[in-house]
Amino acid sequence: QPSNLEITAIGTSSRATNVIPGAATLQLNIRFNNLQRGADLIERVRAIAEAQAPGATVEARISGEAFLTPAGPIYEIVSAAIEAETGRKPRLSTHGGTSDGRFLIALCPVVDFGLPNATMHKLDEAAAVEDIRALQRIYKRVIEGALG
Repeated sequence: QPSNLEITAIGTSSRATNVIPGAATLQLNIRFNNLQRGADLIERVRAIAEAQAPGATVEARISGEAFLTPAGPIYEIVSAAIEAETGRKPRLSTHGGTSDGRFLIALCPVVDFGLPNATMHKLDEAAAVEDIRALQRIYKRVIEGALG
């Protein structure tokens, strides 16, 4: 999935509508893929900020590097479990968004798999009961496959 940048907040210290503020703040979030590194993106943002507003300050925090586990044994186990339970063959994708897998990738291969995410992190987030039951059965198959 391509990287994207989202502006999450813009502000000034002025509450007046007819005054040019002396300073402004911009908060953004960059969701990036495994073809980029957080430190490189920060440097790029700093260079752009300096070119457009000399003296601008950039404060940055990387919550985790992007990762992509190549197809391998764990992927085959998960894929087989999904196909056995649903009749559909899954495909590798990075459309799931950020996950806590970024903290585990240095230790082991990671495959993120879970419920459909149509309402994830939205008002009235919900999951169909049958989706939860199917997920439980798939996880059981994954554990059985991993243990041999």
